[in-house]
Amino acid sequence: MAEGIDPILRMAAQLARLPGIGQKSAQRLAYHIAAMPLDDVKELAAALWQGRKALRFCALCGNYAEDEFCPVCKDEGRHNGQICVVRDARDVAAMERMRDYRGLYHVLGGALSPMNGIGPEDIRIKELLARLSTETVEEVILATNPDIEGEATAAYIARLIKPLGVRVTRIAHGVPVGSDLEYADEVTLAKAMEGRREL
Repeated sequence: MAEGIDPILRMAAQLARLPGIGQKSAQRLAYHIAAMPLDDVKELAAALWQGRKALRFCALCGNYAEDEFCPVCKDEGRHNGQICVVRDARDVAAMERMRDYRGLYHVLGGALSPMNGIGPEDIRIKELLARLSTETVEEVILATNPDIEGEATAAYIARLIKPLGVRVTRIAHGVPVGSDLEYADEVTLAKAMEGRREL
């Protein structure tokens, strides 16, 4: 953006780039930030910068981590023979809010979408299969979003895993079709986990 642009407009333009933040919300946030004490704004900016800089992907599951492995993968008590496969790290956070699941995760980093040019080689399916050959896994729970891409991804992964002799289940559709896991409440997610079915 050009230097002569109003600082509030410049802040609003950057905030509007965030998902779920429209122009009006971005402008309200920009005015709120403009009214904050400078030290508070500096703390906010530092927290965002340092937080983003500190994050990496877990070497095992693909979740966000500060170290080589995320807290779930580090927890030996979680290595119980279950791997829950999700689309992205936000879905791990959603599942963890439920507090009922005590296994491990595998983050795909996306979903199959031929219309958008996303094939099996573009998401972490190969890494999942590698884990199944090196870890003791009794059940793979497919918890991809209940939309067209999520269903296609779950069906594709199930076809690859079934011949390996590992039980493959799909979470039940207590989660509304067309929505994202990150927006589901704990009760809905708990019901979906209870009603998962074999594929």
